[in-house]
Amino acid sequence: MTDLIMTMPITQELVDKKYRQYHSRINDALGTCFDKESPCTLYAPARYILEGKGKRIRPFLTLLASEAVCGSSEHALEVALAVEILHNFTLIHDDIMDQADLRHGRPTVHKEWNVNAAILTGDMMIAYAYELALQAKSDRHAELIHILNDANITICEGQALDMELEEKKDTTIEDYLDMIAKKTGRLISAALEAGGVAGNATDEQLRNLVLFGEKIGRAFQIQDDYLDIMADNGKSGKMAGGDVINGKKTYLLLRSIELSSGKDRDLLHSIIQNKGIGAERVPEVKAVFERCGVLKETAALINTHTEEALSAIEQLPHAEGREYLKGFANILMKRNF
Repeated sequence: MTDLIMTMPITQELVDKKYRQYHSRINDALGTCFDKESPCTLYAPARYILEGKGKRIRPFLTLLASEAVCGSSEHALEVALAVEILHNFTLIHDDIMDQADLRHGRPTVHKEWNVNAAILTGDMMIAYAYELALQAKSDRHAELIHILNDANITICEGQALDMELEEKKDTTIEDYLDMIAKKTGRLISAALEAGGVAGNATDEQLRNLVLFGEKIGRAFQIQDDYLDIMADNGKSGKMAGGDVINGKKTYLLLRSIELSSGKDRDLLHSIIQNKGIGAERVPEVKAVFERCGVLKETAALINTHTEEALSAIEQLPHAEGREYLKGFANILMKRNF
């Protein structure tokens, strides 16, 4: 459907409806993956992680990207599944490295089985993702594999940087933004890029999709930091101020150190030096964020990145897919979870 014949405006209600429909479509397709029963310690964990309450944001973006460039996601489903399976591999391995016990309210894979089974399952899922991409009806398989490989390598770089930043005392905003661009942002932009290739996008269209993904990815992660301190307990799935309590170096903390002085700055530095702070002191930290203006500044930055993302895809040829992409981006940026 092109600009000339699309007359119905894409409302948030329509975006929500499409998201629910495609969420079911993606989950149904994921349910057909990993149907082998043996070895059970290899395939059962893969099925288990995919049965969790994943939001399927990345594969949804893959399908919408294809629709925005060619008007259809018919040939993009295998690519979308590849992206989601690659994402879930990273979750399995991240949970091992973080020594996490729960994900989406269920035991993590390495807790439900063991670390060795979790590592091996994650390794297998990488290869399975590539195999799915090769099954896509496309004559651009080399591009698809390159995108997934680049995303995988970049995510590993981001994870390594994250580990390094945990020990670094003089972390800068630039360090943090580089880390989140690699650890979080690249798979979002890769999901869109791969969807574009599945829809036979031009080089310029792919550049625009990647830029959209980079901007949305950055806005999404910075908003995550913002919501951690601003959301009511329970809405973000964790205690309000959990990042501060755990001494996590976030955009808000690092930028507040730049903007504050005196006792306020000393308090913020102590969070990094002591690798955390008591939960009872979270209101003090939030008050510092408010005094130095970082909360307003961060909200404005999120809006700026979102607007730049929306502008990047303005020239994509198929209006319906393009408007659904823009509508979904707006939903992500208005979330309170």
